Amino acid sequence: MLLERIYDEDLSQAGYFIGCQAQKEALVVDPRRDIQVYLDLAAHHGMTITAVAETHIHADFLSGTRELAAATDATAYVSGEGGEDWQYGFEAERLHDGESIQLGNITVTARHTPGHTPEHLSYLVTDGAFADEPGYFLTGDFVFSGDLGRPDLLDEAVGMEDTRFAGAKQLFASLKSAFLTLPDHVQVFPGHGAGSACGKALGALPSTTVGYERRFAWWGPFLENDDEQGFIDELLDGQPDAHAYFARMKRQNTDGPALLGERPAPREVAAGELSGGLADGSLALVDTRPVAEVHAGTVPGALSIPSLGKAATHIGWAFDPEADDAQLVVLAPDAATAAAYGDHFVRVGVDALTGYIPSLDGLELSAPATVAPADLAALRAQEPDAHLLDVRTRTEHAAGTVDDADQLSAGKVLFHPDDLPAKDAGRLITFCQSGLRNSVAAAALRRAGYDVVELEGSYAGWSRWAAAQHDLGTTGADAR
Repeated sequence: MLLERIYDEDLSQAGYFIGCQAQKEALVVDPRRDIQVYLDLAAHHGMTITAVAETHIHADFLSGTRELAAATDATAYVSGEGGEDWQYGFEAERLHDGESIQLGNITVTARHTPGHTPEHLSYLVTDGAFADEPGYFLTGDFVFSGDLGRPDLLDEAVGMEDTRFAGAKQLFASLKSAFLTLPDHVQVFPGHGAGSACGKALGALPSTTVGYERRFAWWGPFLENDDEQGFIDELLDGQPDAHAYFARMKRQNTDGPALLGERPAPREVAAGELSGGLADGSLALVDTRPVAEVHAGTVPGALSIPSLGKAATHIGWAFDPEADDAQLVVLAPDAATAAAYGDHFVRVGVDALTGYIPSLDGLELSAPATVAPADLAALRAQEPDAHLLDVRTRTEHAAGTVDDADQLSAGKVLFHPDDLPAKDAGRLITFCQSGLRNSVAAAALRRAGYDVVELEGSYAGWSRWAAAQHDLGTTGADAR
């Protein structure tokens, strides 16, 4: 048996390639939409992808199950559990608890493990060439290394009400009936690693075992003592902010993501064409330079995506394809680099990348408005209607922020205008921890019509300045 983990550092998401080396057949679980990595892996091992499956209706990325099945003529498998409100809207084989997929000597058995979502499946894998019992458990967003899938995501991101309590009870029951009944030696391969918003304390280890989690995970003592209420209280406390685009992911994954097929290479766009497209709204520029270079001068209205490594996450914060029909042009040296950005973008359903521009020569540039920490108090005194906005997470904000700053995470600012002052009600002064997230959020807000000033150095820079003032006995602002 071959089992390989395909990990996306951008979204902290893991998919799995399971192959029978005797029959040369393979199953892919939880693939992303840019599917070339799976095709290359199959070709490398001389295998045919005959099955594609997913663990649940994902919220944090757009599933590649339909895409990969269409490209390989494989059978798609999805959950048939969870009741009629949790059924997929596209054609695929429905799996129920205890049903299996066979790959030569390998048996992959679905287990219904609700809690994170009502329809969630995990997959027990038995390598029949060596054993007649399962040795591996693909747990999706059920059990992570050191943590569990959050049951409040439907409330937090999708707008449902109080599903977290039922979900937490279901997680407790799933652990008792589907996880802790397994032998300690069973290896566990989760769907996410550290950095995912699908849990609050995910470990960075790529795998774990049933025995290790039973003994050392935070939830172990609650299960050992059958303390359901204590488990629920601990599980729901301190969950991180969920990005607003999760709601769109959930809808699109339920209905079935649009098929991409073979994507053309991004074309080079001339400065004149981009200028015209920016003027009439048909094009939008994605500035991919570091924050310091953007602050020195960028195209007015450009989006800021400072890192290819987090391009999927950041474009999901900064661009809403359901409300914005502009085509995207990325600042990139060549078509191959632009295509790499496109691969990241489609993972969150942003399919609008049309081309690239290799430099900003010939384009009108301006420096985004910023304010130094030392000048913040004077600016606020001069502009009493200015609104201070912390775009970090709730947890970061609660640990300390600039005095009078409200909180709305960078992943929500574009999608929650009701939580912001009116566009004509005064400028927004925004900050994150170091400035990177703030650059993404501030650029998106400017493109949406807000007048934004970025705090130089963000909270880290302001904290250093405030500490220095305190040492001098001249503190002009307080942190809480």
